[in-house]
Amino acid sequence: MDLGMRGQGYLLVGATSGMGRATAEIMAAEGARLVIVGREAARSQEIARAISLPADAEVFGVGADVSLAGDPDRMVAEAFDLLGDLAGVGVFTGTKGHRPLEAADAEWSEAFEDVLLGTTRVLRAAVPRLVERGGGTVVTVAAYGIHAPQAERIAYGALKAGVAVLTKGIAKTYGSAGIRANCVCPGAIETELMHQLRGVIAEERGYPYDEALERMIAGEWGMKVALGRPGQPREVGELVTFLLSPMAGYLTGSLINIDGGTDF
Repeated sequence: MDLGMRGQGYLLVGATSGMGRATAEIMAAEGARLVIVGREAARSQEIARAISLPADAEVFGVGADVSLAGDPDRMVAEAFDLLGDLAGVGVFTGTKGHRPLEAADAEWSEAFEDVLLGTTRVLRAAVPRLVERGGGTVVTVAAYGIHAPQAERIAYGALKAGVAVLTKGIAKTYGSAGIRANCVCPGAIETELMHQLRGVIAEERGYPYDEALERMIAGEWGMKVALGRPGQPREVGELVTFLLSPMAGYLTGSLINIDGGTDF
């Protein structure tokens, strides 16, 4: 299916690994022109080359830290300069905050800067430019934990819930200007770190390698997943690609779970 992305420019923030990189690979194969962003410029450029070659696509790598004031504005301006235009923005950043309520102010502040304010800074820089060009798409990434906050990572869940509300607010506020904004909530996804954990758990617990994560998710994390397995980054990437594409033209303001049927 042609998603109508060929030749269109997109900015993907936090796209040098995991779900962000998987999304970039899918979009490049669709013929989209991309700027991918990670904290380190050299690594971003290296990953961009690795994505662009098999797809014969135009992919640029940019370094930026969205937890630093000013970096997102520079990043968005650089993306427009590199691509000439942007049809949409995907924001995958925000991994800190796996802390309990009792965490110190400094830990809460660090999580706030990374998870909620980082996403806000990206969209604050990008949305006015999308409005100016006559419209565009936004996809943000929250988490399963906003539905079922866990005590040991309550800061993360609370701030990711803020990302969901922020996205809904953008959809409602800028819809008349042609902006679509949706938020996805992944469950347990077997990103690079999770994949490494599979081997560690298998060795430590004596589980079969192919069952290690599945047993831990159900038995130790207490997550009841209808499909009985963790998701794969590419599965999230396929959803995000669709949401960013013209094929999702009447879909906005939605909070979409991609969690394999996890009980809340």
